[in-house]
Amino acid sequence: MEGQADAEPGAGQQLQHQRQRAEDEQRLWQGGQVRNTLHLISAVAQWILLLACLIYLGVHFLRPSKPQSDKVLWTYIRYSGRSSRGAAVNLSAESGPIRIRNGSILVPCDGLYLVSLNSSIDLEEEGDCLNLTLQGTSSVLWEQIVQSNNSRVNFTSVLYLFEQDSVTLWTSANAIIADLSLSLVLVAENKY
Repeated sequence: MEGQADAEPGAGQQLQHQRQRAEDEQRLWQGGQVRNTLHLISAVAQWILLLACLIYLGVHFLRPSKPQSDKVLWTYIRYSGRSSRGAAVNLSAESGPIRIRNGSILVPCDGLYLVSLNSSIDLEEEGDCLNLTLQGTSSVLWEQIVQSNNSRVNFTSVLYLFEQDSVTLWTSANAIIADLSLSLVLVAENKY
């Protein structure tokens, strides 16, 4: 019986040791659960922040912009008729907010302008040549020589024009100008 008494305290220690190990495992398992829960909460919070950022950016980019026609300065001119040697073509605006005075386009502000000129030209005198000139207030912006009848003129360019300049179309010979279209569009205003 003495052997049984000695066995029981060893068995009790072993049982207590197993119980201690089970409690330690329980604590570790609960600690792992807490850690997993914290990771889950962190991941959910990151997704919510990401979603909020995407919504913010989406609202910003999907917001309707102001109509461009309020901002862009432009004019469109159509002309058909005769030109006289050494005289300016009498231009008048068909549409657009840029003003025209005495056949010249008044440039409203400093900036880059898209200029487009298209026309068909017939010379009145055989062997004559026409010098078609788009002139600003202080300099020639563009010039083309037309030497034959039924010539087609096409010009498109970006030019830097100054406020209070005026743009005029000059001819150097008598000719019939058909279907002339001239467009001037402000591309980038210089605000400095």
